[in-house]
Amino acid sequence: MGLDEVRADWTRLGSVEPLWAVCVDPDKRGGRWDDDEFLSSGAAEIDGALRHLEELGLRPGRERALDFGCGAGRLSNALAAHFSAVVGVDIAEPMLAQARRLDRSGGRIDFRLNDGPDLAAFGDDSFDLVYTDLVLQHLPPDLAEGYLREFVRVLRPGGAMVIGVPDRERATFKGLVFRFAPWPLIRLAQRHLLGYPAPMRMHPLPRARLAAVLAEGGARIADSVEYWGGDHWRHLRHYARLPGREAR
Repeated sequence: MGLDEVRADWTRLGSVEPLWAVCVDPDKRGGRWDDDEFLSSGAAEIDGALRHLEELGLRPGRERALDFGCGAGRLSNALAAHFSAVVGVDIAEPMLAQARRLDRSGGRIDFRLNDGPDLAAFGDDSFDLVYTDLVLQHLPPDLAEGYLREFVRVLRPGGAMVIGVPDRERATFKGLVFRFAPWPLIRLAQRHLLGYPAPMRMHPLPRARLAAVLAEGGARIADSVEYWGGDHWRHLRHYARLPGREAR
């Protein structure tokens, strides 16, 4: 699996079922997500994450935030309530079209296509906060780790990262299926049994490995909180900081 396959699958998902593909709720299939409800769910997540950063003593500047894998802009809009400027990047143009449609920021969000294996469009020390949730697991592990290195590069000293990603499969029937079943079989089941417009491949990223990759650039995890996962995955939200001068 490479980036071209990821792009093709998420372009299809963004064209057919964009809001559901971002927040996979069986009750919201067929375009049943209400726009305001969709955005409100993002506001609740961001408010809670920023509050936890504050509780940890992590106080990044509020000038510029990056929403990596922004999808339809659910979290970008929420971040714009706290930061002067937000950049939302995604691999799929149809997702970005939805994000622009839902933009309630008054022009403070810049939605951009980022379909390369890096964040070359952004210079070093570009952002006070890098935020990504339920994105990296859809990428091959080597690509996911490459983006983690890029997060550290574009983060300003004293800045913070919030990274939500599954840590491992749960020891349940569904979790073990994801762990041991061959991908072609899972892909077939998602497309033809579950009716997904395109498959969603999943790769856990263990906390120890994530911490090691961030540490290569000097970043450190301050806390990891289990927050969601159902009976498939154990999801962790990691709160990390790049030491240095306080971001301004």
